Amino acid sequence: MSNMQAIKVTILGKQIPLKVHDREVENTKRIAAYVDEKFRLFRNQFSNQPDSTIMILACLSITEELFETRAKLIDSDEQESKVMDEINFEITKLIKEIS
Repeated sequence: MSNMQAIKVTILGKQIPLKVHDREVENTKRIAAYVDEKFRLFRNQFSNQPDSTIMILACLSITEELFETRAKLIDSDEQESKVMDEINFEITKLIKEIS
């Protein structure tokens, strides 16, 4: 069992204290840095909007990336499954011919 560790991440200049498992520290820091980067990009694009709107837009953008990646993985898995089915069919056919 891993221990919990207190860390601080910075998003839009604000330090946020978190408790995470030891094994999740680096990943949590990378995620926070990515979120901060997205927030800053949207803040630069929409400087006249309040932070809450910028955060919502950035979250929608990050979620869109997530959904697109999931769709690509599903497509990739389906393609892999089709190829495996074809290989199995050909192997079965070959075994029948040999028998």
